[in-house]
Amino acid sequence: MPHGARIHYAVGPDSGPPLLLIHGQTGCWRDYGPVLSQLSHRWQVFAVDCYGHGRSSHDPSLYSLQANGEDLLWLIREVIGRPAAVSGHSSGGLLAAYVAARGQSLVLGALLEDPPVFSTEPDFFPRSFAFQDTYAPLHRYLLEHPAECWEAYYLRHCLWGRLFLPKGTAEKLARYAQRFRQRRPLEEPVRFFLPGGINDIFRYLPQYDLAFGEAFYNYSWHSGIPHRQLMGEIRVPTVFLHCKDAYTEDGILLAAASDLQAQQAADLMKNCRLVTISSPHNIHRAHSKQFLQAMEQLSSML
Repeated sequence: MPHGARIHYAVGPDSGPPLLLIHGQTGCWRDYGPVLSQLSHRWQVFAVDCYGHGRSSHDPSLYSLQANGEDLLWLIREVIGRPAAVSGHSSGGLLAAYVAARGQSLVLGALLEDPPVFSTEPDFFPRSFAFQDTYAPLHRYLLEHPAECWEAYYLRHCLWGRLFLPKGTAEKLARYAQRFRQRRPLEEPVRFFLPGGINDIFRYLPQYDLAFGEAFYNYSWHSGIPHRQLMGEIRVPTVFLHCKDAYTEDGILLAAASDLQAQQAADLMKNCRLVTISSPHNIHRAHSKQFLQAMEQLSSML
């Protein structure tokens, strides 16, 4: 980058128009592994590591929607060199929305894969699973500086464990994670003991800067840009791929966004197809076929 930051990316064969892939939080470009081969039949894939992840710059001054979004636009303009489609998952979906909204003629269209639209804004965020399960414990972890690794601390304090694990299981997994991290600090722990959607949290964690999560917790990552404004600026063809919502008994949203929030976001865009499915949050890994179908839908709209 001209200002000295580094965006690491992988490039596929030139099989068609460019497609920029933006992973979700705690991921990296390799998270798209299950769909890269199929996508490469139709697109020239450019898969990036977001700031604070993988081999891109780990610099908290860059952990914002605007800073990362503007540099991804620079990547399209100066590296890809021609208009590109963009697909982003989760927080990467919000980045894809930024690129689609601010990219003008640089962007052909966008696939927003289960972004946490409206649900991560301050008036709603504390009622979301992501806040209760991950961001609030991560904030306490950074304040307390405990001796144990983040994985072990998370397993002891996560909402997911309290809701779905038998009593005592989270404690056993936490002890295992701590021992694993001490012996193998650069490898993925607890890979065989948890469902795929939870394992995704740990898959690339050694390359993740926890300060990125803190920026999400305190809302500085969003750069003061209201989601309503961002979605309203998107004029390119867009597919919003949304995982159907669910709630705990006390009203905590067990989804990236509620069905209503997803519909409101889709309504704000000029040319958007909302596709709602029953799936874990990471659709391109859990239900690759449905993700690829959504990409086909986007291609038909361009």
